[in-house]
Amino acid sequence: MIPERLVPLLAAGSPTHSLAARFAAADRQLYLVGGSVRDAFLGAKTEDLDFATDARPEQIVELLDGWAQNVFRVGEAFGTIGATHGDDLYEITTFRSDVYREDSRKPRVAFSDDIDSDLSRRDFTVNAMAIRLTGEGAPEMVDPYHGLADLAARVLRTPVDPEISFGDDPLRMLRLYRFVASLGFEPDATAVDAVVRMRDRLSIVSAERIRDELSKLLVGEHVAEGLWGLVHSRLADEFLSELTALELEQDPMHHHKDVLAHTIAVVGKTSADETLRLAALFHDVGKPATREFGSHGVSFHHHEVVGARMARKRMRALRYPKDTIRDVSQLVFLHMRPHTFKMGWTDSAVRRYVRDAGELLPMLNELVRCDVTTRSRKRANAISRRIDELEERIDALRKQEELDALRPPIDGNDVMSHLGLEPGPDVGAAMKMLMEYRIEEGPYEAAEAYQLLDDWWATRSG
Repeated sequence: MIPERLVPLLAAGSPTHSLAARFAAADRQLYLVGGSVRDAFLGAKTEDLDFATDARPEQIVELLDGWAQNVFRVGEAFGTIGATHGDDLYEITTFRSDVYREDSRKPRVAFSDDIDSDLSRRDFTVNAMAIRLTGEGAPEMVDPYHGLADLAARVLRTPVDPEISFGDDPLRMLRLYRFVASLGFEPDATAVDAVVRMRDRLSIVSAERIRDELSKLLVGEHVAEGLWGLVHSRLADEFLSELTALELEQDPMHHHKDVLAHTIAVVGKTSADETLRLAALFHDVGKPATREFGSHGVSFHHHEVVGARMARKRMRALRYPKDTIRDVSQLVFLHMRPHTFKMGWTDSAVRRYVRDAGELLPMLNELVRCDVTTRSRKRANAISRRIDELEERIDALRKQEELDALRPPIDGNDVMSHLGLEPGPDVGAAMKMLMEYRIEEGPYEAAEAYQLLDDWWATRSG
């Protein structure tokens, strides 16, 4: 049984059919494998095409000559050759049987000669299906580990014993919950038990690979289920201990909401954007360190400041790009700011909020809205109204002044020319003073800026 979605792709006269014919003529096997097959059965769009073959990398390159527009050999050490044909990207990989050494962060690559062996080393049965392409007759379905049955049951199960599978590649433990988040499938109980027992083995996997899986998990449609899986299995302890730390002990005298459940709910409510969901994940991580009990209950004063620092530290450890770290930590730092709007905001406070949020303003407002998980409809509506009012104030100020380009009417070169200064700290201090005046008072003319500058310099130099 071949998915209808794949029929045109594999039909006679198609590029894939002609590629299969090349391999068959050379007495080599070629199979469409992995996510391409799984997604076709799920009715999802198939992006790139992944193939497996008994041909070795150098033979793959030879067989692609005259068929592919471009050939990429960057993955050759791992048996993978990339190629483009028309608008499609093809990846063709020699049958493999990778195994991690006990203390290694990288797998030892070993090639094999049969498809069953190759499929046995894949992470889950739903990804261990293949379609044999002969270049002549009809394509043949290959499903030695009953992936189709698991696909129908919406279950994630390893092709071999999970201890063997996770031992060969510990990252598969994290991939288990990544696929929970992206597919909405249930993890097999034996796989979960293996994660609980073997989770410390994730330590041999590189931070970059863990980061990539976490990011894919976070943008999944079923992200909440994926995060709960990380927590319940304690796998999060191995690379994201800040998450499980949100399971605050309940004090019998002071009741407060479950911060962990709240955090996961907030992540699930936000749009599937990596930066926004990372900010939602980290927005309350500072609470355990700032928790205090008082006469009015539990408080977490300045948890956003502590949380921003903790987010930066964890994301650096996971090797996130600097820009992503900056944006996420800024969103965490600012996420409590709009709540002060209930006390009334001046125009200067609105300007400062827009200035501090910068391009992150839409994300910040969405994070603040999603940060409301209270069961009290009255309180939720009140917070929503405050954000509505804040956005209305921002729009009103935008119409009056260039709110998205907050800057003084003169620049650093004007300051140096007017005061006879060389580049240095004084110029930066002057620009900061002029910016503060812009935020507090609104737009002003260059003449007023020079007068402010003279008065400020007289006080500073005197």
